[in-house]
Amino acid sequence: MEQVLIKAAQLILSLSLLVILHEFGHFAFARLFKTRVEKFYLFFDPWFSLFKIKKGDTEYGVGWLPLGGYVKISGMIDESMDKDALAQEPQPYEFRSKKAYQRLLIMIGGVLMNFILAFIIYIGILYAWGTEYLPTESAKYGIMVNSAGEEIGLKNGDKILSVDGEYIENFNKILPTIVLDKAHSIQVLRDGQQTEVTITDDHFVPLIKGKVEVRPRMPFEVSVGKVKKDSPADLAGLEDGDYFVSSNGQTFEFYDQFTSFLQANKETAVTIEVLRNNEPVTINATVSPEGTLGFYPEFNSEATAFLVTKTIKYSFVESIPAGIKRGVNTVNDYLKQFKLIFSPKTKAYESLGGFISIGNIFPGAWDWYAFWNMTAFLSIILGVMNLLPIPALDGGHVTFLLYEIVTGRKPAEKFLEYAQITGMIVLLALVLFANANDIIKLFN
Repeated sequence: MEQVLIKAAQLILSLSLLVILHEFGHFAFARLFKTRVEKFYLFFDPWFSLFKIKKGDTEYGVGWLPLGGYVKISGMIDESMDKDALAQEPQPYEFRSKKAYQRLLIMIGGVLMNFILAFIIYIGILYAWGTEYLPTESAKYGIMVNSAGEEIGLKNGDKILSVDGEYIENFNKILPTIVLDKAHSIQVLRDGQQTEVTITDDHFVPLIKGKVEVRPRMPFEVSVGKVKKDSPADLAGLEDGDYFVSSNGQTFEFYDQFTSFLQANKETAVTIEVLRNNEPVTINATVSPEGTLGFYPEFNSEATAFLVTKTIKYSFVESIPAGIKRGVNTVNDYLKQFKLIFSPKTKAYESLGGFISIGNIFPGAWDWYAFWNMTAFLSIILGVMNLLPIPALDGGHVTFLLYEIVTGRKPAEKFLEYAQITGMIVLLALVLFANANDIIKLFN
């Protein structure tokens, strides 16, 4: 429960920061061009608000529905659908009275703020923490994969040389590179021979859904980190700290060989030899139908000594171009992810998530490094999503304004009204679909 509350707190703080700064982008350009802003709200306030105060022409407040926020600009058809003022003659302070380029800047102000914020956060992260990653060459024993990884052609012990002929320096970037660049092949060293693993369209379905696991191969120097309650390990009497020696008298060189042994003995009674307080103990356990015992492995320091990470530190001046580059790369990667959603073969649309998925990207313990990384990423998501040419989003307004600038003709207000309603229905459908996916995943 505590972890859920911490994740929720991080999500609310992150989204609140992003929404306020996004709406401030609209607000700042509106004020720059002397356009009246009637409301500036964090969260939505149907029927009532939690807090409000009026300064000048603007009412500032906090709504009770935490689904975003908004600024209500005079003379503009927006989500408030307030059409009464539009029946009057345009006033000089209204949005509709401003020049097309001014209205365009007011509309892209929020997105612009999102991208600037993400770049600033990345600059700060690199300056404060630098970049730490696991070089691919550190996985000196190769990789260990789960059954989904084996189905796409990888094997335990493979050493990944390249993806589509390109060497990947960061081990944790291997799977994202395969997915985002829609790689056709993986070059591996297997039993001393270079082998090519072909990636087909069918392989992208488990890859996108995150079912494929690729980790550095670990020696079989492992203890019981924690036993899951009512698991076969718990029922058999395994205890935290038990050091594995063998099973059915069979010893193993690598941990994946032990897990393969368990997979081959599903629902079968096995003997597990462990050291408990340096004394040998034999445990009789029945492997679960899934081929597991139900414990979290804990590798000793000798087993993990080869996993040497690399850290790059940046001065303040160096962090600026590096942070901007990281922001640009993140935008490109997200656009690639977004493109996959419209590919029926990959079924990426099934991975769309709502608030539960977004909340779960935050760690269960408060970590400022993770918080700022996630906030920067969410800022980019918010910026990209708002640029979609859907009438209820900033991108929809921008599309109509670009049409006006190019043709010299302004769309009819009645058309804009109907377009706004249509866009809101589309957005509501997307929100329901994404959150329905979350609920389905909970029961699966």
